[in-house]
Parts: sequence; structure tokens; C-alpha cells
Amino acid sequence: MKRIRLLLVDDEQDFLTTYTRRFVRRNVDIRTASGGAEAIEQVRTTEFDVVVLDFLMPGMNGLETLRGIKAIAPKLPVIILTGHADSEALCTGMESGAFDYLLKPVGTDELYFKILDAVGMRRRTRD
Repeated sequence: MKRIRLLLVDDEQDFLTTYTRRFVRRNVDIRTASGGAEAIEQVRTTEFDVVVLDFLMPGMNGLETLRGIKAIAPKLPVIILTGHADSEALCTGMESGAFDYLLKPVGTDELYFKILDAVGMRRRTRD
């Protein structure tokens, strides 16, 4: 099976460190970004299979970051994570092209299987 190329975006360093360790064990090639501008720059220079994006971040928020990513890579699936169940913001995110969203805290298996769904969908639509 081809390694999954994942960009994990979150301003919480502990979250990035923990999930990086967990996903490396699951055959995931993972890169991280601690903010929206950094994430957009990485999408501009590197090919990813999927992005996992925190919704609430200082500076550029998740919605702005999602729109920036979609402007560069419209077919790149983006999964939004949020610790706040703001349904209006999540609806706006879905309308802006997010693949799906999950509420924090999210279990490793739940997030991993959502990543597999997103990557599978992307690979099927490439053909």
C-alpha cells in the first residue's frame, strides 16, 4: 500500500507531536504546520494526499486556511478538526470544500479511518 502523505495543521504543539508519533506507526508520511500561512506554503510546494486542519487557530483561522488551500489544490481533501461545535462555521467550511469534520477530542482510530476515507475518495477520482 502506498504511504499516505498527510499535512497536519494545528497551533497546539502537543497535538502535533502526539499525532505525528501515532500516524508514523500507521504508514503515514506526515508533515506538520503550526498555522494557516505555513500550511498554505507547504501545499504550494509539496504534494499531499490529505490535510487535517484545526478550525480555531490564532492569526489565519481554519476557514481562511481551507480557502487558501482550495485555491491552490481544489481536489485535495481537507478534514476539519474543531473543539467547538459551531454549526454555522462548520457548514461554511463544508460549503467551502472541506471533505468532512470531526470534533475534538478525536480518537486516533476515528481520525485515521476518516483520513483513509478521504485518501480513498481522492485516489478513486483521479482515474
